[in-house]
Amino acid sequence: MHLSSDDIPSPRDSWLQERHSEAHARFDEKTPALYRTDIDLDPRVGSWLRRHDTSSLFLTGPIGVGKTHTAWQACRIWLEWAYAPGVPWKGSPVIVTTRATSLFDGLRPDAQADGRRLVERCQTADLLFIDDLAAARASDWTRERLFEIFDERYINRRPVVITSDVLPSHLTDVIGPRVASRLAEMCRGNVVLIEGDDRRKGGAR
Repeated sequence: MHLSSDDIPSPRDSWLQERHSEAHARFDEKTPALYRTDIDLDPRVGSWLRRHDTSSLFLTGPIGVGKTHTAWQACRIWLEWAYAPGVPWKGSPVIVTTRATSLFDGLRPDAQADGRRLVERCQTADLLFIDDLAAARASDWTRERLFEIFDERYINRRPVVITSDVLPSHLTDVIGPRVASRLAEMCRGNVVLIEGDDRRKGGAR
C-alpha cells in the first residue's frame, strides 16, 4: 500500500511527535506504579482539562477516594494536550510533582541552598502538582518560601494541581493567609469534591 502525501507527516510534525513521546516516557517513568492505570475521571476534572487554560485544579475529599490517582492522571492528560494541534510550541512542558511533606522538608532553612533551587523549579514549571497539602503544618520560614512559589505562579498564570483532605478555605493554618488567598483565586471554579468509599479498604471500585 502506498501512502499519499497527505499521510506522510511533515518534518515539524515528526519532530513534535518525538518530543511528545520523550515527554510522556519521562513522565511515565516518575509516575508511581499504583497510579499508572487509567481510572474514570470526575467530569469536572475533564472540564478543567478541556479548557486547557491557565486555571488551577483543587481536588478534595475523604481519605482513600482516589484524589492522588485522579491528579496523576489529570497531569498526564494535561501533558498530552500540551502537544495538541494548534497549541503554540513553547518547548517541552515541565511538570513538577511533589508530596507536600517532601516539599516542606526541602524548603527548610537547613536546606537553604537546595531549597533555593527547589523554589525556582516550583515557580517556573509549566504545571506544579502538590499532593496532600494539608499533611503537614508549615513553619514561618516555609510559609515564606511557599508564598514565593505561589505568588510567582499566580502573577504569571501558571497552573497548579493540588490534592488535600480539606477545602482551600481551611488551609490558612497550614500554609498561611497569603498563600491560601492566592490558591483560592487560582482554583476558583475548579474545586472538585471527590466522594466515595475508601478504596484502600476495598469499598470503592
